Amino acid sequence: MNVSEFMWKRLQEWGLKRAYGYPGDGAGGIDVALQREIDAGRVEYVQVRHEEMAAFMASAHAKFTGQVGLCFATSGPGAIHLLNGLYDAKLDHVGVVAIMGQQARTCIGSNYQQEVDLQSLCKDVGSEYIVTVTEPSQMRHAIDRAVRIARDKRAPTIVIVPNDLQELPYKEAPVAHGFTHTGIGETVISPVPEMHGLQAAAEILNSGKKVAILAGAGALEATDELIAIADLLGAGIAKALLGKAAVPDELPYVTGSLGLLGTKPSWDLMKECDTFLMVGSAYPYSEFLPNPGQARGVQIDINGSNLSLRYPMEVCLQGDSAATLRALIPLLQRKSDRSWREKIEKEVETWWKVLEARAMTDANPINPQRVFWELSPRLPENAIITADSGSVANWFARDLKIRRGMKASLSGGLASLGAGTPYAVAAKMAFPERTVIACMGDGAMQMNGLNVMITISKYWKQWENPKLIVLVLNNQDLNQVTWEERVQLGEGKTTATQSIPDFPYHKYAELLDLKGILVDHPDQIAGAWEEALNADRPVILEARTDPDVPPLPPHITLQQAKAFLSSLPTEPELLDVIRGSAKEMLATFLPSKKS
Repeated sequence: MNVSEFMWKRLQEWGLKRAYGYPGDGAGGIDVALQREIDAGRVEYVQVRHEEMAAFMASAHAKFTGQVGLCFATSGPGAIHLLNGLYDAKLDHVGVVAIMGQQARTCIGSNYQQEVDLQSLCKDVGSEYIVTVTEPSQMRHAIDRAVRIARDKRAPTIVIVPNDLQELPYKEAPVAHGFTHTGIGETVISPVPEMHGLQAAAEILNSGKKVAILAGAGALEATDELIAIADLLGAGIAKALLGKAAVPDELPYVTGSLGLLGTKPSWDLMKECDTFLMVGSAYPYSEFLPNPGQARGVQIDINGSNLSLRYPMEVCLQGDSAATLRALIPLLQRKSDRSWREKIEKEVETWWKVLEARAMTDANPINPQRVFWELSPRLPENAIITADSGSVANWFARDLKIRRGMKASLSGGLASLGAGTPYAVAAKMAFPERTVIACMGDGAMQMNGLNVMITISKYWKQWENPKLIVLVLNNQDLNQVTWEERVQLGEGKTTATQSIPDFPYHKYAELLDLKGILVDHPDQIAGAWEEALNADRPVILEARTDPDVPPLPPHITLQQAKAFLSSLPTEPELLDVIRGSAKEMLATFLPSKKS
């Protein structure tokens, strides 16, 4: 076999059998070898419309499956396009292998067409492992190291393959000086810290009277353990955005998301606790955590570099979240005083009433929160929800009640616009039997979503369950940044940068032989969700929403209030902004009086 054929064979031996990519002459031999694997039914290939989508899909594949994602692209511009999605994987700590074509070895350094110094370009995003293959027998250890490091270090790795090498005969390395022989053997990691560390952590947790837990993406497989520990300690559980599916929102002591996109009960939980347990999260915003010195801290993380990074922890346990929590449970004492838990549950109960009141306030024409509030009870069992960056992430974080068995994710550390639809495609490819819902703003939809809908139209008929719904909030405004201008910069909306064109998203769906639904009145929302969830093909559900409904933070600081007031003299939509903000504030303080 040739070098490219061996490459695909070796990737399969590692279990990587779905590739997201786009062809090009810099990867011509790779493309030809891939076709043979597709024809033989050994590799599933998802052809994207843009290489950035391939990398996003590989990142989402890793998040939703726990396996290594795989993407590939041609040399030069194709490789460059992969970078954004690879950074998404890097910042959210998931394993992705990227295969990049390159110009011929004989012309590298000659300023050849599409020649880019990929080693230099990718040295940051591929810092854990990047290699250019220059000799056929090198391909074995290049793939072995790329997959193993991506899997075990939860990071993107990169293999660059010059096009004149791709069709050369493959040969195994000889047993000789200057050669190496790698393998696919299993990596066994001790996932549980030593007993003395567990005992020290238990002492802190047992002595606390007001215990707060923060669960992140690393706790997604630790649901039962988190529930058991919260029950023993009478604790409340807040969630980092990537940990939204770690515990069900139906539990009365789950306070929801933490942060600017989070909830007031989560804010109160952190600011009033005396003991803080952080599990599987590198949560970035220290201002939403307990104040330093306020609470005794315990942190559990598989990645040692995340420990005591955001809060000065007293005990740090490096290990797998579920295994470490299981080892910790027998050392914990059940707290008889449940007053802290009872307080949390009352605040959570009140908060859901506040969210309902906010969602039901009048808007012009539709309150975006209501679109999510109406979806929440209609979410199918085991649904997978993706969200994009922007104000849509606020409503995803707060208004959707995740139940056990569901999955939910978005671009977390990078917070890249345009990731929601490629995430949805990856979810559907990995779990074709499940209903997938992508929650998009119109800015993200115009950036990448329209592109990805073509990919959806290409592949949907092969899915066991055709239900994939793309919700688009059409408000013709880059809404999150508009509100950041008002609340952080003290400036009114800059219409030249923030206003975007109108577009008939539901009609675009029909052009692709998909289903389009338009909602422009609040009374249509419930029926539109029922129609979308019962459709026989993918759907774009376009909701005309009001950009002047504020994504209120869980705690409004004096600085934010001053900045907002300062923005009003330069605000081009002054009356609508004042009206929308007043209604939301009224619903917050008087939730029983829906307007």
